[in-house]
Amino acid sequence: MVKITKDTTIGDAIQAAPGLVPILMSAGMHCIGCPSSIGESIEEAAMVHGLDVDDLMESINDYLESVG
Repeated sequence: MVKITKDTTIGDAIQAAPGLVPILMSAGMHCIGCPSSIGESIEEAAMVHGLDVDDLMESINDYLESVG
């Protein structure tokens, strides 16, 4: 199973698990392809978008567990 943490960059997370894009988009991160998202950590992006990083990580981990 892919391991993604709060410190993982958005770019690395998408590369490791492209299925995360709809989760990030539905959380309000509509700038998935913008240059800054590539080097921004999940935690930093959550902060910028006013999201609770723990809730977001729960969604990400639920998805990762579902795909094995």
